[in-house]
Amino acid sequence: MSSLDIIVIGGGAAGFFGAITAAERFPEATITIVEKTRTVLNKVRISGGGRCNVTHACFDNRQLVKHYPRGEKPLRFLLNQFDAAATVAWFEKRGVPLKTEADGRMFPTTNTSETIVDCLLYTARRLGITIRTSCGVSSLTRDEQDRWQLHLLDGEIITADRVLIATGGYPKADGYGWLPEQTEPLLSPVPSLFTFNTPGSPLLTLAGVSVTDAKVSVLGSKQEQRGPLLLTHWGFSGPAVLRLSAWAARELADAHYRFILRVNWTPTLNENELRAALQDFRQQNGRKQVVSQNPFGLPSRLWQAFALEAGISETQRWADLPAKPLNRLAERLTNSQFQVVGKSTFKDEFVTCGGIDFSGLNPQTLESKAHTGLFFAGEVLDVDGITGGFNFQSAWTTGYVAGLTIGR
Repeated sequence: MSSLDIIVIGGGAAGFFGAITAAERFPEATITIVEKTRTVLNKVRISGGGRCNVTHACFDNRQLVKHYPRGEKPLRFLLNQFDAAATVAWFEKRGVPLKTEADGRMFPTTNTSETIVDCLLYTARRLGITIRTSCGVSSLTRDEQDRWQLHLLDGEIITADRVLIATGGYPKADGYGWLPEQTEPLLSPVPSLFTFNTPGSPLLTLAGVSVTDAKVSVLGSKQEQRGPLLLTHWGFSGPAVLRLSAWAARELADAHYRFILRVNWTPTLNENELRAALQDFRQQNGRKQVVSQNPFGLPSRLWQAFALEAGISETQRWADLPAKPLNRLAERLTNSQFQVVGKSTFKDEFVTCGGIDFSGLNPQTLESKAHTGLFFAGEVLDVDGITGGFNFQSAWTTGYVAGLTIGR
C-alpha cells in the first residue's frame, strides 16, 4: 500500500497542475484526479477561441497582480513561488513553446488549445496519475482514522490522506454545500466577465461594429474602464466592458444588473474640448456633408447614427450646421447613456467573483486552517482576473503551490 493517497477533486487547469506538481514532488504518493463531467480540461479547450490563452506576458509580479479585481494580495505572495515566467518555462521544458501577441496574451505556437490539453494529459499519465471522469463528489467527511472520505454520487466511497479541491467556481453559494462543516469563510459568489444587455439601445442594428478606444463607466459610481468596445445585437461587449464587469462585479450584482452605462466614444476629450474640435472642423470643412466627414476616426456607420440621432440630415453641410445639433452631437460622442437590463455570459468563459476566502487558508501552502490535509486551488478560491490569460495564471500558480506542499 502506498505511503500517501492524494485525491484531486476537479479535472481543470488548477487540478491537473496541482496533481502533476504533487506527483513530481512526491513520487511515492498515489494520486487520483476525479472529475464529475465526462471530459477533463474543458475550459482549457474552449479558452481563447480554442487557442488557449495560457498566461500574459507580464513578468513584473507587482504589475501582474493589478489585473486581479479579487485576490491581489495573496496572489502577490504566491507568485513568488510560481509566476508567468515560470509558466512559460514549464511548458517550454515539456515541448510546448508559447508566443506573445501584440496585446500581451500568450498562446501555444501551434495556435490550438489541444497542444496544452495533450501536454497536461501526457504528463499526468507519464507520472502515473489516475484520471476518473463522470465521478462527482456529493460530500466530504472524515473517518475513524482521520482520513478523508469522498462520498461519490453513485454511492461509492473512496478515501484519501490529502485532498485538493480544484472544482472551479460555483454560480451560487449552495454549490459549496458539499464541503465539510465549519469550513473556510465563503465569500458569496457572483458572476464576473460578462457583457451588458441594452434592449432599448438605438445602436443594436450596428452589431459587429467596434471602436478601438472608448471610456465606459457606471452612472453614479466611480467604476470606469477604457479600451476597445464592441457593439452586439444585444448590447455591448469587448475588453472595456468585460473589465468593467469584473471590477464592478459586486456593485452590478447588488443593482440586479440594472444600471445606466455611460460611454465616451472620444475618451481623450471632454464635452467642451470636443465641441471646440467640432467647431474647428466645421470651419475647415464647410462644404462637406456632416454624415460623410468624421473627424475622430470612428466607424462610419456609428458616426452616421450619432449624426442622425442629433437631428442632422444626410444632406446637411458642416458650414450650415446650427449650434443645437452640433451640441447634441458633442453630447452623444462624450456622454452617451444606455439603460442596461441584464447581462450575458461572455462566450463560455464564465468566471466567478467570490469563493473560498484566503483568510481561512495557510497563505504559504493553501491548506485549510480548520481541516488538516484539505487544500484549495484555482477558481474555487476568491481570486479572479480580467481577460488576457490572468485567470489561467492564477490556476497554474495556486495549483503549483498546493501541489508542492500537499505531500509533506
